[in-house]
Amino acid sequence: MLNGSSFDYIVVGAGSAGCVLAARLSENGRHSVLLLEAGRRDTNVWIHIPIGYGKTIVDPSVNWKFETEGNPALGGRKVYWPRGKVLGGSSSINGLIYIRGQAEDFEHWRQLGNDGWSYDDVLPYFRKAEDQENGGDHYHGRGGPLTITNQRQSHPLCDAFIASAEAQGIPRNDDFNGASQEGAGYLQATVKNGRRASAATSYLNPAKSRPNLTIVTEALAEKVLFEGQRANGVQFRRHGETMSVKANREVVIAAGSIKSPHLLMLSGIGAQADLRAHGVAVKHDLAGVGQNLQDHYGGQITWKCNRPITMNDVMMNPLRQLQVGLQWMLLRRGPLSVPAGQAGLFAKMLPDSASPDLQFLFQTFSGGYYEDGLFKFSGFANFIYPTRPASRGEITLRSADPHDTPMLFPNYFSDERDRRIAVEGFKLARRMAASKPMADFIIQEHLPGSPTATDAEIENYLVEQGGCVSHQVGTCKMGTDARAVVNPQLKVHGVSGLRVVDASIMPTLVSGNTNAATIMIAEKAAAMMLEQVA
Repeated sequence: MLNGSSFDYIVVGAGSAGCVLAARLSENGRHSVLLLEAGRRDTNVWIHIPIGYGKTIVDPSVNWKFETEGNPALGGRKVYWPRGKVLGGSSSINGLIYIRGQAEDFEHWRQLGNDGWSYDDVLPYFRKAEDQENGGDHYHGRGGPLTITNQRQSHPLCDAFIASAEAQGIPRNDDFNGASQEGAGYLQATVKNGRRASAATSYLNPAKSRPNLTIVTEALAEKVLFEGQRANGVQFRRHGETMSVKANREVVIAAGSIKSPHLLMLSGIGAQADLRAHGVAVKHDLAGVGQNLQDHYGGQITWKCNRPITMNDVMMNPLRQLQVGLQWMLLRRGPLSVPAGQAGLFAKMLPDSASPDLQFLFQTFSGGYYEDGLFKFSGFANFIYPTRPASRGEITLRSADPHDTPMLFPNYFSDERDRRIAVEGFKLARRMAASKPMADFIIQEHLPGSPTATDAEIENYLVEQGGCVSHQVGTCKMGTDARAVVNPQLKVHGVSGLRVVDASIMPTLVSGNTNAATIMIAEKAAAMMLEQVA
């Protein structure tokens, strides 16, 4: 019955942005909305237990499990990119950390020609999204769909990390999303009553019973349909059947920084020569599609701990596993209710940086990357990366088959500035580890270890063993220049009836985790769209 149907709005992708759009566009009851999602419903139990990201981050049933092409500056290494393939998208499998970025990030967007995207312009939409545990004020909202909470319990390792940062002259910061980002402190998280607060649970669940909202899962969008230069529908494949649906007002692509440019290219919007090389009919020659790719790449430093207080100790002891499982089931507290990083740090590493250029994610566990699991000893870690990387990559077609993964070229660590910041960050982490009280918990540094002493050796370690935190953005850049894909209203250049609304529109990467800013983008986009038809 869906095939051939028409809706006012079609939203492609039910991730952090798509769930917000579907909820907001259907809120007043006047517009019919179709939400298409390639993944399944969010019924996997590990999605809703905060610590469950350790499972879902490698689970193909809810995860695209992308892999990059070889990176030249990394000696040809490929890097794993987990991205959510489920209702809620990556907000259903991420580390739950709530960081907006710096006010300066959004001022820079405005300076690049994006009127309406300064910090003062976007702050109301951050506030609109929030149900902030600490209450509403100039910087924060109360009563919004997305619950933002503090850590339920302090941890001696986190306390030591913050105190050792202060010993290095870095101030304590109890609100990274307030007046200033610089400093060290506990992180807030998208957790509600001990459960993950994803975009699906926060926005979509309260809206899903609306008669004017249709949600279709396991529906892979194959291309946007056009009448002349106007987008008027979407073709998708579901359970082996190809279907098409019509959009009376707009098609909105919210499929994320990988799939949004991919869908545009499959639909004939992209670099003309590349499209023709793959047999795709050109609808509009738009060279910036898939370009401007940015991500946070860095590395981890891990230590062996002299006390059995880490998550590694829990996972090595069946009795303690049972105890923390019962603690979460009965009280929604304890180690199963915490995000991927419990404490964090933002600091300036380079003399010419006007604001923090480095982020630490401090973790009360230690292990390898993703599929490697936790180390079999008591340990903890810091993951360190430049906040505003200068390295740029691209996404291109592999083929014209919608089921074929596009080619991912992040070009990590290609810019010397990124390498300098990361190396200086490692040196700061070591200075902190050598000072009290953090030093009191350390037996020895495990990775990279004592042979890695000089700047060149640290950099080589990052090249050989570094990784990303999957904050890919920028591949459908917002702007007015020749490489921009969407304008400041997020409408795709050169066609009508088509917008892109997700992290791919960020002209530059925000200084921190990307989920909060992606939700803000969707809140602002929905307001612009509804104002247009008011």
